[in-house]
Amino acid sequence: MRRTAFDQLMKPMGITRAQWWVLAHLSRHDGMAQTQLASMLDVGKASLGSLLDRLEATGFIERRPDATDRRMKRVFLSRSSIQLLERLVEVESGFNQQILGSLTDNDRNELIRMLSSIKDSLLGLGTPGTPASDE
Repeated sequence: MRRTAFDQLMKPMGITRAQWWVLAHLSRHDGMAQTQLASMLDVGKASLGSLLDRLEATGFIERRPDATDRRMKRVFLSRSSIQLLERLVEVESGFNQQILGSLTDNDRNELIRMLSSIKDSLLGLGTPGTPASDE
């Protein structure tokens, strides 16, 4: 529900969920290889390629050959995407305040604790089709 509501906020900015998801990952790993980005986002290379084509056409990203392996493409944020990301962070901060505003500090801490516990349990299950890690 949160993603759907956030998508509605993004619509006037002309960006889709998939696009802002790519930009958000690149903001933490700018210059990442296209294949690494596909793996990190858990999407197929062809699907990501189409998405990157659209982002490149709108001027939000730039693909460049790798310095040592010219077959590999690296993906970089453009200046306009950095400005868009700054705006997205601003909008998301206000959005989070709006949806979490009725929670006390104790409520928020408890929510984080419970969600972290669920996340840990899910991580303990391992990847589907493989046994859980013993680490």
